[in-house]
Amino acid sequence: MSDNGDGISRPERLSRLAELADWPAAEAPPAEPVPSVPAAASGGAPVDEVAVARRRFAVLLGEFRRAAVLVPLDAHGSLWTADFNGVRWICAFSDEEALARFAHAQGDAGREWTYRTVLGARLLDVMVPMLPGPAGVALDAGSVEGMLFPPVVGVVPDEVAVDLGGMR
Repeated sequence: MSDNGDGISRPERLSRLAELADWPAAEAPPAEPVPSVPAAASGGAPVDEVAVARRRFAVLLGEFRRAAVLVPLDAHGSLWTADFNGVRWICAFSDEEALARFAHAQGDAGREWTYRTVLGARLLDVMVPMLPGPAGVALDAGSVEGMLFPPVVGVVPDEVAVDLGGMR
């Protein structure tokens, strides 16, 4: 992570996630309404559910790009990633509690975890292109609120996006 850091400070924070894993889950703030495609007036035309889903994803992507997330570091100080079906996923967490729940679910809550705070946009635009092969970001892996930001056009830079064969 030392290359292309562009002056990001190096404070690494250690957290005893076992202490956080026992905390009750914090209540999520009320979700902001997501704009959707309005139902047709008296015409009865069906709502374009694909357009609604794309709009919802675009809103979530925008929120992620502006958010500071926690990215655990492996034993070598690199971003912690997981490979699944030929895609490398950078594992990121919305807060310490989400990371603690994940560590607890993995049976690894007793150790200290080192992590960095990184903007979602930096993960997608800078870090994903540095990884070999297709890569994306998994936010809050294993939770109900988890979200994947896959290596496709519009999410990661075009030069590292997976070609979906014209399906956009």
